[in-house]
Amino acid sequence: MTQPETADFGFRDVPRDQKAGMVRAVFDSVAPSYDAMNDLMSLGLHRVWKRIFVNTIGAGPRDTLLDLAAGTGDVAFLAKERGAAEVILADINHSMLNVGQGRALSRGLMEGVSFVCADAERMPLPDKSVTRVSMAFGLRNCTDKDAVLAEARRVLRPGGKLCVLEFSTLAIAALRPLYDAWSFKALPAIGARVAKDADSYQYLAESIRMFPNQETLAGMFRGAGLGHVGYRNLSGGIVAIHSGWRL
Repeated sequence: MTQPETADFGFRDVPRDQKAGMVRAVFDSVAPSYDAMNDLMSLGLHRVWKRIFVNTIGAGPRDTLLDLAAGTGDVAFLAKERGAAEVILADINHSMLNVGQGRALSRGLMEGVSFVCADAERMPLPDKSVTRVSMAFGLRNCTDKDAVLAEARRVLRPGGKLCVLEFSTLAIAALRPLYDAWSFKALPAIGARVAKDADSYQYLAESIRMFPNQETLAGMFRGAGLGHVGYRNLSGGIVAIHSGWRL
């Protein structure tokens, strides 16, 4: 199947082969203030969402978890603290992984933790090499989302589980005007003040609106060959957890 020549970068169409570099530049810019901005942008809710997400992943003492778009390590480190045998943090962005490595060292979490700088569409891991794959707030930034899901299935062992936490479609219509105002007015303003970067946070707000809704993403999971696919809305559908298994 022929790939389209362009990809969405927020509300803009950009040459497909340029999107990854543009996304990398966004996260290079926001990496130093990323954790503080997450707290401000979500009013602290991202911590609750990630705790629920890690429970859904369910990585235990016999599991190897590959955390895609691992960023500064919130999900991976929480999974390790809750008993995952091994955690691999993968991200396309060196700046984000550097922050994550510093956090791992300061928290004494280096044992059983490894880092790899790689594109989620092309992971340098063998087939059937991990038992859990997770991705929190990263899939919407990928150029070829179907390729990411297929790659996740490839590296999963039979009986392994993929879990994706991502911004989704708000299910409460009455809240949409408030949510839009927060996304397109407040977030860039906070980004300008705290991170000195309004444009990156404008892109992040736009990328949320361009992301597939809950049912569409569930269909993409099935299209990648995953079974027992389901999703759970959190905070009225502001975010959703999707899961599927390699059968």
